[in-house]
Amino acid sequence: MSTQPRVVVVGSYNHDHIWRVDRFPRAGETRLGNDFQVGAGGKGFNQAVASRRQGADTLFVGAIGDDHVGASARRIAEEAELDCRWQVASNRPTAATCVLVDGEGRNEIVVNPAANEALSPAFVAGQADALGAGGVLLVQMETPLATVREALRLAGEAGMVRVLNPAPVHADADASLLAQCDVLTPNETEFAQLLVQLGGRSLDADQLAGTGDAALHALCRTLAVPTVIVTLGAHGCFVSHADAGGTHGDDASYYRVAAEAVRPVDTTGAGDAFNGALAAAMLRLAGQSLRTMVAAAGRAAALSTERRGASAAMATLDEVRKRFS
Repeated sequence: MSTQPRVVVVGSYNHDHIWRVDRFPRAGETRLGNDFQVGAGGKGFNQAVASRRQGADTLFVGAIGDDHVGASARRIAEEAELDCRWQVASNRPTAATCVLVDGEGRNEIVVNPAANEALSPAFVAGQADALGAGGVLLVQMETPLATVREALRLAGEAGMVRVLNPAPVHADADASLLAQCDVLTPNETEFAQLLVQLGGRSLDADQLAGTGDAALHALCRTLAVPTVIVTLGAHGCFVSHADAGGTHGDDASYYRVAAEAVRPVDTTGAGDAFNGALAAAMLRLAGQSLRTMVAAAGRAAALSTERRGASAAMATLDEVRKRFS
């Protein structure tokens, strides 16, 4: 077992292909792009890079193909000074994405999961030596759900704080999965999907930011996770704690944290920046309130939107401090 608390991210690696356009094409329309770049992405890898740049000792566990793109992933991770343990899938290519970013910084994304689908529970179980009390596990849903469950199980046994970013929401995600989590971090769309999937409650995601705090807290509590943090983009985020489950040093069982004022050019990795920075803050700011940690994560996410790319947009701790001091 690891003796030094660290952030362990189990998740996806994607090789991103990013086109920038003035507006998204309509069905059947061909549009000229004004920029193109290739870079590292995947929710898991992005979050691991964000955590590392926010000052946390971080390990990424993921899968790549036995191909030149997988070799690029290794090189990029080394350049980012990110410790990784790779499962190499000999019969699948490294995952790839197509990302379109419009003139307002909004994005549309298509993903071929490829090697990410090969990340196995057995491989994750083989990394148990990296897990340890006082650390934080961060997982998403771009890898098999059985693998996510195994990571959460092992982290629970090791005494780690277990954070699930339910992105994208898996069709088989259920109450037993959420019962393995300490913190759940959906965005407004994912939150609405979970409410339908787990409780049959219909909610317009676009109206979520305008929902009253007490009503939103009640909705969060139906998911039965000790702490739910709903990210709301430019509207900041909403935090809800179980009434009987403690408040992580907060002085209220539910509250909002406002977003920082920025001029976004690309929101592609903002959610990943938030989650990785939150995990890092849980270690760096241990003993302080969760509200303080969420605010720190929000600043890192906000700064990421002023930069282009996914993992490349993740800011360092010094950069965030200078920008929002």
